[in-house]
Amino acid sequence: MSTFQDLKYKYNGLNTFGKIIVANGIIFIAIILLRVLRLGAVSRFFVLPSDFDDFIWQPWSIVTYSFIHTDLWHLLFNMLFLFYLSRIAVNLFRLKLVLNVYVLGVIIGGVLYMSIANLWPTDFFGAGGTLRGASAGVAALLLFVATYMPESEIRLFNLFNIKWKYIALIFIGLDVFRMLLGLNSGGYVSHIGGYLLGFYYAKKLLEGKDIGSGFERLMDRFMSLFKPKSNLKTVYRKNRKSGYAGKTKTEFDTFNKQKQIDVILDKISKSGYESLTAEEKEFLFKAGK
Repeated sequence: MSTFQDLKYKYNGLNTFGKIIVANGIIFIAIILLRVLRLGAVSRFFVLPSDFDDFIWQPWSIVTYSFIHTDLWHLLFNMLFLFYLSRIAVNLFRLKLVLNVYVLGVIIGGVLYMSIANLWPTDFFGAGGTLRGASAGVAALLLFVATYMPESEIRLFNLFNIKWKYIALIFIGLDVFRMLLGLNSGGYVSHIGGYLLGFYYAKKLLEGKDIGSGFERLMDRFMSLFKPKSNLKTVYRKNRKSGYAGKTKTEFDTFNKQKQIDVILDKISKSGYESLTAEEKEFLFKAGK
């Protein structure tokens, strides 16, 4: 097997967030090469402009800006946090739900950035300001995890454990402080948009409502436009002999599995992830896959 085929095989084995991280890395390298070739100006069509009039001509930038980073440290910091946060969230929730939080965080962060840029009475963002980086989406995931399961922990540097809620408070405090000082104010405004989305999403989910379901359906329809159509016909069976209270065995098993997940998530929200038994952790891990 060639090196390219091996890399392609490994890439296909990644989940969506793994592919997003790889895509960010590839795009970062591509931009460096474009700069070497003196074609770096191409990237301006994919960053988010602060001026709404400019945005009208490149509406895709409300999402594409999250794939473009200013420097290596900016990229590494965002991707490291995205890796840890997505891994925790995907083990507990549907992949698409976690993706909803991330992408909506990117969008809301971008919208708040442009709104403040166009409403603020002074030059809040600096001349020709643009927004780039995945920070708003990462911020949304951070607040989502910290709000939904505030007692869950991460082990830092293999030395000590710290709860995600404390990490979230530290970063929110730093962002607000630096924003008030006028340091990269536009970037930190987008973080606030991500925080708000993540917090609200988690709060509504705790109430039993997924606010991203409509967005998920919209994205599914959009992505279906790029999928090859099959010539196979669907055959429906008129009579279903086996079932449980009007449900098929598969539907019944899925219902029971979701109930088990809800009970475990409720336990996490009250007592933290570490309160789970080994069997419950294993069940969540398998369900996440």
